[in-house]
Parts: sequence; C-alpha cells; structure tokens
Amino acid sequence: MKSLLLLSILVYNLNMQAQSLQGSWKLAAENGKAVTGKEVIRIYADSYFTEGAKDPDSNEFLWARGGEYHKKDDQVRIDFDTRQEKPSAELIAHKIQFEEENSFSIKHGETIQKWIRVSGNKNELSGNWVITGRERNGEMNRMTPGDRRTIKMLGGDRFQWVAFNSATGEFFGTGGGTYIAKDGKYVENIEFFSRDASRVGASLDFNFKVETAIGYIQEKVPRVILLKRSGHRMLKPIPRTNK
Repeated sequence: MKSLLLLSILVYNLNMQAQSLQGSWKLAAENGKAVTGKEVIRIYADSYFTEGAKDPDSNEFLWARGGEYHKKDDQVRIDFDTRQEKPSAELIAHKIQFEEENSFSIKHGETIQKWIRVSGNKNELSGNWVITGRERNGEMNRMTPGDRRTIKMLGGDRFQWVAFNSATGEFFGTGGGTYIAKDGKYVENIEFFSRDASRVGASLDFNFKVETAIGYIQEKVPRVILLKRSGHRMLKPIPRTNK
C-alpha cells in the first residue's frame, strides 16, 4: 500500500512538472485552423506572461500583450495590450487546458487558441526582471521602478522586454527574440522590435553576473542592473482603476 501511494505521488509530481507553463510557447491554431500570416510567442515566468507578435515575412511588429497570471484561480490582469486603448484593470478568466505534455488550449474571447511549447529550458537568468539602474558617465544611477517601468522576461530560450506604465496601461515599446545565457556570457538575437523592424536579425552580447542582493548586472556600457521580481523581492501589483 505504501509503495502504491509513493508511486501515485511520483506520477502526480511528474505530471505537474510536465504541465508547467514556465518557458516559451507559440500560437499554433485558432478555432482549429493553423495560424498563418503571424508569429506569436508567449513567455510565462514568475506568475507573469508577455506576448509578442510579428509578420513572419516582413518582420513588421503586430502587437504586444502581458500581465499577471494567477494560476490557482485561472485568471489574468492585463497590464498592457497594444490592441486596446486602455486594458481593463479587472481580473479576467484565463483557464488553460493542457491537451498534451507540450500543448494547451485557452479561450480568448470567441476564439479557442492552441499553443505549443517552444522550450522549457531554464538557466540562472530565467524569470521576470525589471530595470532598477543605469550607468551614466561612469556612475551607476539606481532607481525605484514606479508606474512607468521596463521589464524583461527570460524563459524557454526566449526574451522579451517591454516598457509600459502599469497604472495607465500606456505602452512605450517592446522587442524580443532568442537568447543564450551560460557561464556568464549572454547573447540575444532580435526577432521583433516595435520601433524599428530593421533591427531584426541583429545580435547583442555581453557578460553578466548574478548578485543575490541585487539581481543580475549586465556588464556592458551602459551597464544595466535588473532585479528579479520573485520571492520577497517581487514588486507588488500597483492597483489600477479605469476612469
């Protein structure tokens, strides 16, 4: 009996791990029809998600969307959505149904979307980060993120940075693509950029180091300090009301 119980717990834990949302996903189908004319990538990390879309032929930026994800209640609160003038401050349904180990479906409005996993790979930079300092004229200027902030999501070999106002939902810019972080070396390849599609295809590289009390430091001029939004250092959601 004890062996059977342990086996059941093991199977349950393995199933939970297989159905983890952490990492990157690609929109594959809508209402049963394969997605064409757009490439949509979503990253889940630290109870947050970001989504970036582009035209795969022209690399033209299409939209960006993201916000807090409450897995326990199957709800999200959208912080920014370039297809809406002002995102609602209310929690909305975001029920995810895993179909297989590496795919899930979700109802978005009148559309049922199917997402397939791009990668679940993790490294020491995986997570949701926010810029808390920049180096100018040789001096590191620290800042406390307010309503206007720039976050960077890293997960499943994908990255996306987003500049937005968490109080108003105002959007300022985004970019994303693939990345590799190993042994203090970081390389990212830009696959979409909201301000200038000609940046697509460019690569950026720098050294980095992780400091527990700070987060991680990008060792390249100008240096940028990024603080991970998780655990006791997580930035608390800023209430937003619609006026």
